[in-house]
Amino acid sequence: MTTTEDVYADLLGHPETVAFEPTRQAGLARLDDFASRTSAHYTASRNYDLGPTERSTVSALSPWIRHRLITEEEVLAHTLARHSPNAAMKFIQEVFWRGYFKGWMQQHPSVWTGYQSGLRTAQNGLERNVHHNTDYQSAIGGRTGITCFDHWCHELKETGYLHNHARMWFASIWIFTLRLPWELGAHFFLTHLIDGDPASNTLSWRWVGGLHTKGKTYLARPSNIAKYTRGTFEPIGQLAQTAEPLIENDIHPFVPFVPSQSPIQKDLLLLITEEDCQPETFISGTPKDVVGLVSPREADQSAKSATFKKGAVADAVLRLGGQENATVTNDWTSTVITAAEQAGTSQVLTAFAPVGPSATKLANLQNVLAQEGITLHQQQRPYDTITWPHATKGFFKLKKMIPSILSDLGVSDAQTF
Repeated sequence: MTTTEDVYADLLGHPETVAFEPTRQAGLARLDDFASRTSAHYTASRNYDLGPTERSTVSALSPWIRHRLITEEEVLAHTLARHSPNAAMKFIQEVFWRGYFKGWMQQHPSVWTGYQSGLRTAQNGLERNVHHNTDYQSAIGGRTGITCFDHWCHELKETGYLHNHARMWFASIWIFTLRLPWELGAHFFLTHLIDGDPASNTLSWRWVGGLHTKGKTYLARPSNIAKYTRGTFEPIGQLAQTAEPLIENDIHPFVPFVPSQSPIQKDLLLLITEEDCQPETFISGTPKDVVGLVSPREADQSAKSATFKKGAVADAVLRLGGQENATVTNDWTSTVITAAEQAGTSQVLTAFAPVGPSATKLANLQNVLAQEGITLHQQQRPYDTITWPHATKGFFKLKKMIPSILSDLGVSDAQTF
């Protein structure tokens, strides 16, 4: 009988690095390459972090999914074309975690504003306390003396990516061993991750600290790190042995999710942002023109993250026959007004942006455009409108609905489970 160790061992000796090229073609190639491993191989190996030169244990699809160069629905369809739902269920569940986090934060938007407020407070605290600032600079510089943590810090900055298990270990060490504010750690991740997603990142850090699932924390243990790095790291005596849950005074009210209405179908200007770089798969009609907008790289945003975002938007614009490059500007309003005038339309359509920086920019843009007689419409993907309403409590509630959701999407028959 084949054991978990047999399946895992079969993956060893086959070095596999992943080139994160911000194009749909590259995302599809990675998906096709990984799809055959989404059953027993993935189940047995997914927790092993063997470093950036050996990514065969995970899909490494998140940068493309984050910007929807490829979509969750495509990933699920490719997977179920090769494996039964039961065989691939562990991978399918991991795909749905992203939808769960997005849906949950969309229905608890004050979590995002609370994070931003907490980040400002933590940053101000660094200016007032030289000792805390020294600890923080050591952490983001990879100079803590905790070999595994320092390694992951440098790997993140050099590659723009970390294995999910390493992200959990890193966050736990940051919060419980280094005793640094979780908001600073979450910001550090968003600064460098090319797959940085406001919802997944914020809620994952909150989950590690005991804020998302109240009282439940994640403690990084030397034995666990040693096992799942195959002995590369074993920080005995260096890590916190307990993880007291963080507490907050804020109450984050539930805001029911209401799908947007069906927007215009013709005579429109199509606006592409980093939130969805494949609008042609769910938006009907032919746009009169296409424009892609990217905010300039912020002072603390990594070059890798900024380059991937710009490349993803540019790839979408070029596929749809729009301008030669994505426009990089903070002045989205003037760019859109000019493009709408040139296209001879007062109707602008873009993919719905979940709670986060893009949603804030689009809300501001919508208000200003309205004063110019231009209407900005946001259209939501069926995947989101079907999945998000189930993200009201813990993941288990959504998990039970996966067969039904897949059936509603036409990806799988619920009776096959």
